[in-house]
Amino acid sequence: MKVLVTGFLGRMGQTSAHMVVDHEGFDLAALVDIRADQAEDLSAWQDLAPVYSSIEEALDKEAIDVAIDFCQPDAAYYNTRYYIEHGVHPVVGTTGFSADQIEELKELSQEAKLGGMIAPNFAISSVLMQVFAQQAAKYLPDVEIIEMHHNQKLDAPSGTAQKTAELIYEERGDYASGHPDEKEQMAGARGADFHGIRIHSVRLPGLNSHQVVQFGGTGEALTIRQDSFTRESYMKGVAMAVDHVMASQELIYGLENIL
Repeated sequence: MKVLVTGFLGRMGQTSAHMVVDHEGFDLAALVDIRADQAEDLSAWQDLAPVYSSIEEALDKEAIDVAIDFCQPDAAYYNTRYYIEHGVHPVVGTTGFSADQIEELKELSQEAKLGGMIAPNFAISSVLMQVFAQQAAKYLPDVEIIEMHHNQKLDAPSGTAQKTAELIYEERGDYASGHPDEKEQMAGARGADFHGIRIHSVRLPGLNSHQVVQFGGTGEALTIRQDSFTRESYMKGVAMAVDHVMASQELIYGLENIL
């Protein structure tokens, strides 16, 4: 299986590239990063695979089956669409897609009968946290989400928190927690509001990726917490997605759909 890794100079891209090299049955066929032309020394990477500064150039010169993409959010939609239009199965871990963009990409993949995946989080424990939270919301509708990441993360709330909230909403619908007459003494004190689900984002140095889903009930509480301490924690899910998309004919949003 010939695999391209986009954004290989980034931390997730580097980890993904090494996973492909080490994974039986995967062949690292190309590396892409828009910063490649400015990099001082790419010799170590060029020993692993041909290096390109654009996906257009890479796909023009290399036969690729699957593209693993952890690019910046502003390029994610364009890249995913380009992969599908050129017969390459996308496995995308970048967040920031709008609901309309995801639906459009799903329709495009169905027309092409080409499998792909967009996942806010590829850590198996994170996906299980989301699924467990959805199940719990049926019985404990009062819930808030606290997500914590390093201070270099650009988007807030995280894609994982948004996906968790979406799954909870699917289960319980609209529901307002807290006192109906509560007032924020400081704007934003109660966090973002997604159909009554409050989401709080923490950005601090020293953190990696962490999330707490806090449920409350009369005389009881349930806490579901997930922690990713290293980027290697995502690689099992990425490899699982690469295997899956080759046998699929549709774009799937969320790793939980193939567990």
